[in-house]
Amino acid sequence: MHATIETTSNGTHEGTYTVSEKNLGEPRHLRIITIGAGASGLNFARQIDKHMKNVDLVIYEKNPEVGGTWFENRYSRAGEILEYLRTVARKYDLYRNIKLSHMVKAARWDEERSIWTIKVEDTTTGTITEDWCHFMISGSGILNNWKWPDIPGLRTFKGELLHSAAWDEKADYKGKTVAVLGCGSSGVQIVPTIQPDVKQLVTFIRTPTWITAGFAQSKAGPGGSNFSFSEEQKSKFRNDPSAYLGYRKEIEAELNGRFKFIIKDSPEQEEAVRFSVNEMKSKLGEDSPLLKYLIPTFSVGCRRPTPGNGYLEALGKENVRVVTDRIEEIIPEGIRTGSGEIIKVDMFICATGFDISFCPRYPIVGQHGISLEDQWKDKPTAYLSLAAPNMPNHFSRSISYFEKKYLTDVFLVVFLGPNSPIGHGSVIPIVEHTAKYIIRMLHKCQTQDIKTVTVTQAAVDDFDEHTQIFMKRTAWSTHCRSWFKNGKVDGPIVALHPGSRIHWFHMLEEPRFEDYIWEGYGRNRFSYLGNGFSVKEAEGRDSTYYFDDPDEGYESVKY
Repeated sequence: MHATIETTSNGTHEGTYTVSEKNLGEPRHLRIITIGAGASGLNFARQIDKHMKNVDLVIYEKNPEVGGTWFENRYSRAGEILEYLRTVARKYDLYRNIKLSHMVKAARWDEERSIWTIKVEDTTTGTITEDWCHFMISGSGILNNWKWPDIPGLRTFKGELLHSAAWDEKADYKGKTVAVLGCGSSGVQIVPTIQPDVKQLVTFIRTPTWITAGFAQSKAGPGGSNFSFSEEQKSKFRNDPSAYLGYRKEIEAELNGRFKFIIKDSPEQEEAVRFSVNEMKSKLGEDSPLLKYLIPTFSVGCRRPTPGNGYLEALGKENVRVVTDRIEEIIPEGIRTGSGEIIKVDMFICATGFDISFCPRYPIVGQHGISLEDQWKDKPTAYLSLAAPNMPNHFSRSISYFEKKYLTDVFLVVFLGPNSPIGHGSVIPIVEHTAKYIIRMLHKCQTQDIKTVTVTQAAVDDFDEHTQIFMKRTAWSTHCRSWFKNGKVDGPIVALHPGSRIHWFHMLEEPRFEDYIWEGYGRNRFSYLGNGFSVKEAEGRDSTYYFDDPDEGYESVKY
């Protein structure tokens, strides 16, 4: 009922209609600006090259190199992953579209010219320039806006203060007394990594967390650790693509099968609890006093499961002290705890995560003066994690980015928005499927003379209602403080998709166009039919293509 096409002449069909002298399917020119050259931005650029025509693409990246999270993150073999992303950018000549060290500061919809004017800062010189585009795509990632802990006196510390998400590669922790705050995924990687080299390591644990087995354990090294492939294995994968594909599919299948334990009353959840408790007791010791501080009462998966190879073992080392008392304040020489103890340290590492409130870093003002920041202040809601209500867009003109300012008409489409499957496994296939969905929407607008497209409030409300009711059956809804709930204990769950990864992939296969309101450029919705000819019968093309695969088009109903 919502798949309506409005006209641009006050809803009437008065006046003379002229047939356009173009072929059906002929794409009009688009200029697209993408924000971020991490995995999302690079993949999107590659797919634009492969699947779209008549497009000019510019990618603005605030860092001096591509890679996004893996440029900024310095753990979990970040260098190897970063080099892979750089290799992809070089292999497919994506650098030609990328402007490094450029940060988008503001954007304004130019109503008269029907384009976005974008203000961009060159961070190396501070120069502000203006650019323009028809579409704007955000590929900035969810774990990007890192934050310092809210502790009194943090900036009075005279030693070296570091954040895990903005690591200084020149930092030297060897032989020093180092404090680590945080026992999430970053903290459990840092502790065993630096423990052998520090004089003393003081780690603060205030929140219980499940330390689980690593993912795809059948493919892991000793004790569940990562391992380096042998030259023989690498050679086999290079020379036998089918074997490499089979290996990758086996790993992915293990990741996909994990969703069953997220259902809180399932046998798989019961087994996950039993396994994790046994693992933690065996590594810490049956009589360890740390067990009561580390083993949670909430379900496995309520917080992000944390594979911690070597973490529990490191807590028992002679040079490691675990502090369960709260931090009262930071003082110049170190840390004062709630009991009044002064702990002197040389270096303080904060592994305290990111701001995942989804609120924009810059003002975004949509239809009728509605601010996205105000709209999402209490709870961010989005359509299939991609589109925000009350943010209409001249869709052939823009898809907005959360750093924009002065917006008038915006259809907010982002990679990894509210309620996406970011806690379900590898993010790479997730952003790939997001790109497919966005390109379908772009292609429709480009070839069917669509001027604006707006997701309906009713569609967003229905999706949110289904999401929150479904979440009650999951481990995510149990009593824990989690970034899935934006740091709250009892929800609402704003960060995760209500289903498995396969469920999300399947959901995006066929866009529900009926959940949008579409507005065409001309007064006749069929103006895109043009001169009566199709691009499929252009010179040199096979005009009998439909004989090649008579079943083409039916694939979507085969499961």
